[in-house]
Amino acid sequence: MRPFTQLTGSACPLPLTSVDTDQLIPARFMKRSRAEGYGGYLLHDLRFDEAGAPRPDFPLNAPGREGAQVLVARRNFGSGSSREAAVYALADYGIRCVVAPSFGDIFASNAVNNGLLPAKVTEADCESLIAMLDDGLHGISVDLEACRIVIGNLAVPFEIDPVWRTKLLNGWDDIDLTLSQSGAIKAFVSVDRVARPWAAPRNPR
Repeated sequence: MRPFTQLTGSACPLPLTSVDTDQLIPARFMKRSRAEGYGGYLLHDLRFDEAGAPRPDFPLNAPGREGAQVLVARRNFGSGSSREAAVYALADYGIRCVVAPSFGDIFASNAVNNGLLPAKVTEADCESLIAMLDDGLHGISVDLEACRIVIGNLAVPFEIDPVWRTKLLNGWDDIDLTLSQSGAIKAFVSVDRVARPWAAPRNPR
């Protein structure tokens, strides 16, 4: 995965609560191959009407918001089912960070494993960020090393699990994270074989 350290780009407000994974990508689109890309189906039933035309009042369809790399939403983002395709849709669209007061647990874990930052802010800071974006600002800076978000003259902190932060900063998946501890693992095995020789495999490879 591509490491995430700092991101400076455009942001889009999504002032909705409890955006669930079925809204992020409706189930009917999950039959398609991932190779085709899921970005076109992100928030499909909110972005488009029944005829497939973009809804002009939906934030991602607003002028200048189409290439947003950051979404700022309200609480309980990514609730619902555990479908990882919800993260695929965000990533394939170009979203690298979602800012919200809270996230669905499985969604947040899936996000990190796909290089997408779930940045947790307070309700008050979230509303301030949305207000700044609603006032017409587009630019945003997200600094994972400092755990800080800046829009205009507003700077707010965000929280993320320390292990998730380490994975994102290094571009690691779970296997990479385990391999980063290979020295400690080998040391433990060496000591444990002396302390508990009966527990070691008979034919270690």
